[in-house]
Amino acid sequence: MQKFILILTLAALSACSTLQFPGVYKIAIEQGNVVNQEMIDQLKPGMSKDQVEYIMGSPLVKDTFNVDRWDYVYYIKRGNDTREQYRMAIFFKDGNLNYFTGDFLPSATDQQAATDADDDSES
Repeated sequence: MQKFILILTLAALSACSTLQFPGVYKIAIEQGNVVNQEMIDQLKPGMSKDQVEYIMGSPLVKDTFNVDRWDYVYYIKRGNDTREQYRMAIFFKDGNLNYFTGDFLPSATDQQAATDADDDSES
C-alpha cells in the first residue's frame, strides 16, 4: 500500500510541474551592459576612452592582457521567450577609438552622411 501511495504522489507531483498557470507574469531578466543602435551611432573613430565610456558605460570586461580592447555583453530573457545575446568589442589604438565589431554596425544614414561629406569636400 505504501508503494502505491508513493507512486501516486510522484505521478501527481510530476504532472503539476508540466502545468502552466494562465496569466502568470514573468519578468524580463537583463544582464550585462545595455547596448543599442543609438549608442553605436554616436561612436566615431578617434574618440578617447573617456568619451567612449561616457557613451557606452563601463565595459563588462576590460582585458588585463590587452588594455586596448573593451568587451560589452548584454543578455535579455523576456518571459518564456528565448534568450537574446548581443556583443560588442571596441578596440583602441594609442588611447583613441580605432574600430569596433559585434552585433551592431553604424546605421546606414550615418555612413551615407559621411560619404556625402567626403563628396562635398572633393568638389
